[in-house]
Amino acid sequence: MIEVKSLSKSFKKVQAVDEISFNVSKGEILGLLGENGAGKTTTLRMLATMLKPTGGTAVIEGYDILKQPEMVRKEVGILFGGEVGLYDRLTAYENIMYFAELNGMKKEEATKSINYLTEMLDMKEYITRRVGKFSRGMKQKVAIARSIVHSPSVMLFDEPTIGLDVTASKIVQDFILKCKEDNKSIIFSSHSMNEVEKLCDRIVIISKGKILEEGTSDYLKKKYNNEDLEQVFMKLVGGHNE
Repeated sequence: MIEVKSLSKSFKKVQAVDEISFNVSKGEILGLLGENGAGKTTTLRMLATMLKPTGGTAVIEGYDILKQPEMVRKEVGILFGGEVGLYDRLTAYENIMYFAELNGMKKEEATKSINYLTEMLDMKEYITRRVGKFSRGMKQKVAIARSIVHSPSVMLFDEPTIGLDVTASKIVQDFILKCKEDNKSIIFSSHSMNEVEKLCDRIVIISKGKILEEGTSDYLKKKYNNEDLEQVFMKLVGGHNE
C-alpha cells in the first residue's frame, strides 16, 4: 500500500512537485503520466527515499518515508529506464548478489532468491557470465532480478522501457504484470499512452508538479468525450501550460 500525502519538493526557486496526494492499493498498477519535467521522476525518487521532500510525506507499507526511510527501502523495488547501471566486470549473479547484500539479505536467503529469479527470467545460460557484453534485453533481465531480489512489496517503474526494442520492452511489461499478480503496489511512469492503457488500472496525470486529473482510462475518455487518451492528455496539459 502506498499513501502519498501532500508531497512536495522544491529546488531553489523551482517547485518540482506541488502538494500531490494519491493512494495505490495492493495488486494495483497506477500510471503516472506527464510531460518531461512534470515531476514524475522526482516523485518516484522521494518515494524511494533517494530525495527528501520539502513538504508532506508518504507512507509505504505502514512506514513513513521521512521517519522510517530504512524500513521503506526494504519494501521498495526500483526499475528505472535508460542505463541500467550494472557493473560490467561482475557476472549477472554477482550483480544481483551485491544488491541483495545492500538490502541486508543473508547469503543463504539471497542465493535462494537469485536461483528462483534465474529460473523465472530464463537466465541460466548466462547467469555466471560478466554482463559487459550482454545484449540490452539480457541486461534488462538482470536489472529486473536486482530490483526484486529482496522481495519488495512495492515496485516503482520510471520509464523502464525507454530505448528498448520490442522484445526487451515485452520482458519489462510481462514483469510488471507479474508484480501485479503477486499483489504488489505498483507505480508506472511512462510517455507511452499504449503502455499506460495496456498495463495501468488507474492513471494520474501530472503537470508542473501538480495533479491535473485522476481515474481509469475509460473514466477519463468518457469525462472528456474523447476515445483517444493522448488527446485527453494533450487537452489537460495544454490548458495547464497556457
